[in-house]
Amino acid sequence: MTPSSSAYSAKRHGAVPFWRDIRVLRVIAQIVFVIVVLAIGTWLLGNYRSWLAERNLTFSFRFLRLEASFDLAEGIPFKPTDSYARAFLVGVVNTLRVASVGIVLATLVGLVAGVARLSRNWLVSHIASVYIELIRNTPLLVQLFFLYFAVILKLPRLKTQDEITAVILPGPTYLSNRGLAMPWPRPSETFGWWWPFLIAALVVAVVLWVLRARGVQRTGRPSFNFLWVVIAFFAIPAIGWLVVPGNPLVLDVPIIKGLKARGGTTLSPEFVALTLGLVVYTGAFIAEVVRAGIMAVPKGQTEAARAQGFTEMQILRLIVLPQALRVIIPPLISQYLNLTKNSSLAIGIGFLDLYAVSNTMLNQSGRVVEVFLMIMTAYLSMSLSISLVMNIVNRRIQIVER
Repeated sequence: MTPSSSAYSAKRHGAVPFWRDIRVLRVIAQIVFVIVVLAIGTWLLGNYRSWLAERNLTFSFRFLRLEASFDLAEGIPFKPTDSYARAFLVGVVNTLRVASVGIVLATLVGLVAGVARLSRNWLVSHIASVYIELIRNTPLLVQLFFLYFAVILKLPRLKTQDEITAVILPGPTYLSNRGLAMPWPRPSETFGWWWPFLIAALVVAVVLWVLRARGVQRTGRPSFNFLWVVIAFFAIPAIGWLVVPGNPLVLDVPIIKGLKARGGTTLSPEFVALTLGLVVYTGAFIAEVVRAGIMAVPKGQTEAARAQGFTEMQILRLIVLPQALRVIIPPLISQYLNLTKNSSLAIGIGFLDLYAVSNTMLNQSGRVVEVFLMIMTAYLSMSLSISLVMNIVNRRIQIVER
């Protein structure tokens, strides 16, 4: 078709009306959506202001400076005379404790269960399958209730009269219905001389890791083995341990006195039940993620490795898992976020996590909106931090086109 005929056709049919122009309709739809959102937000804000006016209240976070007037038995030191801000900090720290320990242990459980499900051993494979299907298809809250009321609280007492009846594990570690009492390192008087060695070890390890990464980007292969990074991280503190007089850290061992364990550190039965429940539950989902990642690796890779004489463990460690990580990491981020947010179910078994402490603050102060904004901000900050770290890891392990 010639330009003259195209122009004639356009004049004949005329321009497209604006109410039929898809570009105009898209802009109008977006404007309408923004107007609706602003209208709803304005109505909610006006309703909240009316609610505040009826009760002679104002939107403010100054209540955080006031005395909390309640006690918290779990977490960092807290007294009833401390402020609401301190109480909220206790809840945040308790949630971080559960989330950090849970993420590490759930990853290990999921890795083992995912590999076991692909095992050629019939018994191992079916045990892993039963575990995964059972845990994934039952509610987490029900599992927490079962672990807390039917398992943890049914453990033997710590001590009856003059006999220790708790389950004694190596350490010594005492497992009872009062929780888990285990040894814990405590800084001694010479710890101040030793901590600079820890900082130096971290700095040297990071520098070596960066140099190794740059070598990979420049030549396609690392300049040196990653083992040197690990050696530097542990060797420098070991040298400091030998140089500094005395022991910078002292192992505080729990001792049973009366009906309590003195020394070491004691994890409450609520903390043990919550952590165990989150690990078992999230580990089942991570196992499926690991299984999918392993199955995504081409079979030719493992067949070639077997032809070269690699053992099954070497194939898994050197061939399969490094390639499977590229598939595993993205969905693994979601599981880490789920574990962190699922910790709010701790209120069901009485653990003083972020939500449980905030609920007490809400009842004491009457600041509903302020407290819930703090809760959402805290969980959002944790989730974004986890996502940031894991996305950095994900970018590092992706295949870079050269």
